[in-house]
Amino acid sequence: MTSSGDIGAVVAVLARALTDRPDEVRVVLSDRAQTTLVELYVAPGDLGKVIGKQGRTVAALRTLASTAGEHQGKQVTLEIREGRP
Repeated sequence: MTSSGDIGAVVAVLARALTDRPDEVRVVLSDRAQTTLVELYVAPGDLGKVIGKQGRTVAALRTLASTAGEHQGKQVTLEIREGRP
């Protein structure tokens, strides 16, 4: 079974691979009843890399996070933010 922490770890690993400043990638998780909010913070110059052309990269990240959440009966919402948490 996948835990919320695992979802955050997967998002962090993928985001670090996409960014120029992987050391500035932060993931903050907020669990509520049936929903997990995953907030991904990246360096100001890396926001476009995580979003990708026409939002394709962030759409893929959201799909992966959502699919992982389905295994534990949770809805996962991924939000991308610029700067520090």
